[in-house]
Amino acid sequence: MFNPTETYQKQKGIMDSQEFFTSRLDLGDIREAMDRIRMEVGKIMVGQHAMVDQMLAAILADGHVLIEGVPGIAKTLAAKLIARTLSVGFSRVQFTPDLMPSDILGTSIFNMKSSEFEFRRGPIFSNLILIDEINRAPAKTQAALFEVMEERQVTVDGETYLMDSPFLVIATQNPIEQEGTYRLPEAQLDRFLFKITVGYPSIDDEVKILADFHQRKSSTDISVVGPVMTAEHIAAFRAKVREVHCEGPLLRYIAQIVDGTRNNNALYLGASPRASISIMMGAKAFAAMAGRDFVTPEDIRRVVGPVLNHRILITPEKEMEGVTPDDVVKGIVDRIEVPR
Repeated sequence: MFNPTETYQKQKGIMDSQEFFTSRLDLGDIREAMDRIRMEVGKIMVGQHAMVDQMLAAILADGHVLIEGVPGIAKTLAAKLIARTLSVGFSRVQFTPDLMPSDILGTSIFNMKSSEFEFRRGPIFSNLILIDEINRAPAKTQAALFEVMEERQVTVDGETYLMDSPFLVIATQNPIEQEGTYRLPEAQLDRFLFKITVGYPSIDDEVKILADFHQRKSSTDISVVGPVMTAEHIAAFRAKVREVHCEGPLLRYIAQIVDGTRNNNALYLGASPRASISIMMGAKAFAAMAGRDFVTPEDIRRVVGPVLNHRILITPEKEMEGVTPDDVVKGIVDRIEVPR
């Protein structure tokens, strides 16, 4: 009888080897699709493999993504390239301080011919929505995203409009520049599955970026990136991801990690049960991307940071000491015994 616990103990951190187990789910199509997307994205973008993998995991886990990093490190480009690999609707919204909720959701327009009001849909009515510099819009506009990000629906003038599936928000923000920006409400941050923190490229990657740009002698042409997955593929892959097995001890491991954020002297806001679900679904997605139909502790530890970093708040005292959410999360994870 297949025993996932025994299997991942045998693996000891080998994430994608096929020789140690017989999968109950056929996940070869997911691995193949993810490899093809990485190849397509790699035609334009150099490095940033962790960011791309986390974005792919979010698609499989049906979650939204917040990408944070300084300007010029390919945040927006990565989102546009991922969108190119999906045969689904795509829209881009540039957030600004004067943006109103109706500019995103849409508005009712009076039709002179029919003498009735008609709802004109805004850019949020698409499958993949790129929100650039999400922290530049005021609270009223941010609040317009609460319902659609959580319930996949929009209510305007008493009428409810359901979003087509898949529905995914990829948002970017700059953590350095504070002029003309607004802090995202905690309730909105909690709706993002992952917060991906993007750093500078390595020296070798930057040399490759310069060489590629020099060779092209023109602006980046993303039309060379072709589609890989359709909406039907995404729905089928998500159904398989939900079937990935997670042992009882690993569910407790997740709960212990999240509970550790609620009883920590360095934090005055811990993570909610939604964070526990996000860790589980993110771990399932990474397991499926590795061709495994069961979750390992390594899958969980891989997603803990991106899931928790934006959901916890450091106390002012610890913040003045230079303590970061990464430090606190790492300390919590290190203190909890890994299931054996």
